[in-house]
Amino acid sequence: MPLTPRSQTRQGFDRPDRALQPYETHIPGRIILVGHHLSAKTHIRCIVKSISLYGAVLEVSPYLSFPNNFFLEILGIRDEIGCTIITREEEIVTIGFNMLLAQEFLMHVLRLGHETTH
Repeated sequence: MPLTPRSQTRQGFDRPDRALQPYETHIPGRIILVGHHLSAKTHIRCIVKSISLYGAVLEVSPYLSFPNNFFLEILGIRDEIGCTIITREEEIVTIGFNMLLAQEFLMHVLRLGHETTH
């Protein structure tokens, strides 16, 4: 029996060509630095400008430095996301998530972003 594609669902997650599409958000967040003995006392404020299942684009102060690996916390959501810097140009930081986000989690983030901007 041949496989047939399922119909498109909300936000196009059933279509591989749209599954990794970034969504514009502008949600406040925090970069959480892992310190001595895995303590997470230091954090840096940021804006999550866009997000997808695989990564995000952050806006941070160009004068602050931080390591290539950290946790991202989106304000309003208690989960911390493990991240790695892909590129940094001035205040724009492109990050990759250490694990793909669950679709439901991304939808929750997008709803939160919609509520905070309206």
